[in-house]
This record gives sequence, C-alpha cells and structure tokens, in this order.
Amino acid sequence: MENKQFNNFIKSTEIIKAIEEMGFEELSPIQAAAIPVIFNGSDVVGQAQTGTGKTAAFAIPILEKIEKDNRDVQAVVLCPTRELAIQVANEFRELALFMHGIKILPIYGGQEISKQIRSLKAGTQIIIGTPGRFMDHMRRKTIKLNKIKTIVLDEADEMLNMGFREDIESILKEMPEDRQTVLFSATMPKPIMDIAKKYQNDPKIIKVVKRELTVPKIEQYYYEVRPKNKEEALCRLLDMYNPKLALIFCNTKRQVDELVSALQLRGYFAEGLHGDLKQIQRDRVMNSFRNGRTEILVATDVAARGIDVDDVEAVFNYDVPQDDEYYVHRIGRTGRAGREGRAFTLVVGRELNKIRDIQRYCKTKIHVQPIPSIDDVSSVKAEKTLDKLDSIIENEDLKKMIDLIEAKVNQKDYTTLDVAAAFLKLSMGDNEENSKIENESMNFGDTGAEHGMVRLFINLGKNQKIRPGDILGAIAGETGVPGKLIGSIDMYDKYTFVEVPREHAIEVINIMKNAKIKGKTINIEPANKR
Repeated sequence: MENKQFNNFIKSTEIIKAIEEMGFEELSPIQAAAIPVIFNGSDVVGQAQTGTGKTAAFAIPILEKIEKDNRDVQAVVLCPTRELAIQVANEFRELALFMHGIKILPIYGGQEISKQIRSLKAGTQIIIGTPGRFMDHMRRKTIKLNKIKTIVLDEADEMLNMGFREDIESILKEMPEDRQTVLFSATMPKPIMDIAKKYQNDPKIIKVVKRELTVPKIEQYYYEVRPKNKEEALCRLLDMYNPKLALIFCNTKRQVDELVSALQLRGYFAEGLHGDLKQIQRDRVMNSFRNGRTEILVATDVAARGIDVDDVEAVFNYDVPQDDEYYVHRIGRTGRAGREGRAFTLVVGRELNKIRDIQRYCKTKIHVQPIPSIDDVSSVKAEKTLDKLDSIIENEDLKKMIDLIEAKVNQKDYTTLDVAAAFLKLSMGDNEENSKIENESMNFGDTGAEHGMVRLFINLGKNQKIRPGDILGAIAGETGVPGKLIGSIDMYDKYTFVEVPREHAIEVINIMKNAKIKGKTINIEPANKR
C-alpha cells in the first residue's frame, strides 16, 4: 500500500493540522477511495467494516464543504445507536479542532430533548443522531431541513436490523431533492440496495477489496482491558513472557511517544519509531534494536514497514489496528525463519467487534486470555531466576559466598533457606506494592448478585447509625463509580451487602479498604453466596 499524503486528498490546512495533531500518518484505504468522491458531491454506497477509518472518510469532505458563517443545518449523519452517535460526533470535533465557527450536535434518545432544542435554536451546521430522535425533531419541526446538503447513513445494515427502515425512508423523503446521500454499510443485503436505488442518484460504489491473507503459525491472544489499565497490562505481559526482542504497535505517533516514555520510566529498554523522526534518528533506533541494545521497539504501522529483524519473539498490539491487513503485517514480524512467535492484542470496549472481523478476515483464531496476575508474573520470574542457578552452582566457585552466608546464619537466627528466599525476592524485585491494575479477570465466583454484578460485604450496619445513602455516597465519592451503577444495598444491624458492577469490583475493594464511612474504618470483601 503506497503512502497516502494528506495534502493530495485534503484541501483544508486546518483539517490536515488536526489529523497531524491526532498523530495519524496516512489515510486508510477507504478514506483515500471515498474522500475525493464525496467531496465532489457524488452519491456514494461504501462497503466498510467498523474500525477501518470510515468515519473520517465522510467527516473530512463534509467539514471541508461546510459554510461556517451559515448557522443552518447543512449535514446530517444517522447512526444506529447512541454510543456510535457520540463516537462519531467526537471524531468530527477532533477533525474540526482548528476550524472555528463550526457547531456539531449529537442528538439521541435518553438525553433531555429540551436541551437539544435549545442547541438547535442557537444554530448548528452538523447533526449526528439516531433515527428515532431525529424523527422526533422532524415532527416537532425543531430541525430545518431545507438547507441540508449531505445526509450520511452510517452502519446502514445495522439500522435496518434494528427496525429503522421505516424511519430512514421517512427521513429521506423529507430531505431536499438536490442533496447528496452517502451510505456506509458492512454488508450489502437487498434492502440496502433497494434504498440506494430508490433514494440515491447514480451512486458511486466504493468497496476496498481486501486480499485473502492468512497468517503464519503464530500463537495469537487478546486481552480485554480498561483504557487506564493498558500500560500495566502490557508490562505484565512483557514481564511474564520476557521476549528477547519485542515489537509494540500503536495507531498514532503521539501514542508511540507517550508509551515509550512510560516504558522507559519503568526501566525497560524501549525506543520509538514513527514518521516524525529524521533518517539519522531512524537508523540509530533500528541499529540499536537489531543488535539488542534496545529490547522493545514501539512503532506505527507506516514506520514499521522497513523493519526486517528475524529475532522478534513477540508482537504486541497496544492499539487494535485500524485495518485488518495491518494486523497481518504486524504479527508477521514475529515467528520468522521457522522460529516460534507470539502476538498479543489489548482490546478495549467496542474493539472486541474488530477482533471478530480480523479473525474472519485472516481465517485464524485469536484466543482470549486473562491478564496475568501479580502472582503469575512473580512465579514465572522466580522460575527463570531458579533456572539460572543450576549453571552457577555447577560452574562457579561459590566458597567465598558460602562463608559469608554461614557467617550471617550464625550471627542471626536465620536458616540458609531464609537467606536463599530473601535473595530470590531481592533479585526479582517487589512489584506487588507498585501494581495499580485491577485484575479484571479475577474470578469472584457466585456472590449471589445479579448478572454482571458482584455482591460485597461491609462490616457496618444500622447499629453504627449508617444509612444506605452513606454507603452509596462513600463508594461513589471515593472510587468515582457513578452512583447509578451501584446496585441493591441490603442493610442489617451489624453489616451491609452492596452490589457493584463486576468490572469495578476490584477497584471498589482496593480503594474502600483504606476509606472510612462516618469516621469508621471498614472491612470490605466479596460476599459468600446467599
């Protein structure tokens, strides 16, 4: 795939500046194919999966064509869910960071409609919304449709699956006849093509054809993590597998720089590689990686194209790649020349769908794994340290060391086993106190809570003049978990049971064990089954 320079496709210097600020180095295939066509005003049917960069494919030409001084609605993007609407609106805002005078408004159900109406009256040029709420505003006549130039149906197949066909057709019928209609869908079933035929004018079909790719025999794993825990999860995997050379991929230049700094602060021999580096810097970093002085290389996809090192034992996808092909290219950097290789991918939230897409595309299996616990890492470190002892015992003269240990044993009330254990702990480093990650894969068993929740025991109750509101306020205030996510609170004379979301349970336990409720120290732990 040849390098796609932004200024060959994008006219707005403000948008180019925003893209560079976001840290991306090139356009994805769907962006390079769609941006010029959409900018020229043609109707489009685009086939693209989630995570291929399709949002920017329609957002960039829309932003380039917006009349900043005109406060009327000029573009509408319809999405199947509120989550996607929020995500798309955020991407529009990031791309419009340096474009002053552009207002982007997400509208969806569950949000107070009066606030949306006030924002619409104040003037907005771009609306990102769900079909149901957009129809609601149409009925109320709070959205003026006459100046709309572009309407985008994002994830159109998903909207049809959710029963929005009637709403979509009603919306399209009310739009100005001379509008541009852009439709993006992961699949192209007959109902989608029927809508295209009925409501589009000679649409251009854009489908980025993917080559059939299979991956070499590499062990592939993925780990579900929360964003704030990615760095710690990565470090545990590095410590657990201790690869001789490791390659870590990030999606942006900024993320490369941030991760390299974080790894160096933790004592890893890590360097970064991305498009902002001068050739002399690239050569220095690559030479250092090839000869083993740098054990970990953090890179973007573009920068990594020239990497040809046979001894890479593991590839880590710190960010899930934007394109399925990128995944294949990334993990193909390990397991070369008949060697074993491993690939690890950290997955956050909706990215799980992308992992499924990659598996289908690559015809491969990526196995889900729990994040290694502190005990797992410590056990592996201990085994590796003990394995080194055999060679030292057999080949080294240890008489002086034995004399020193005997003197220490005679001086103190220690055994030689105590001294050996202390040396082992010293050589491994004590990382238990420094770890901050919640082990999200911890198995609480059945605590008697509702599905998705964990029931916790607290050793305070009515006799201590504690009310349910005190429990709720303390947990929400100390941990930052929203009060609305906390489940039932069952209070008894001497103790209380409270249900919290499973993904927050470790966090709540770790923080609350050092907290007080109404000045009283508490004991908090997972409850036994009812």
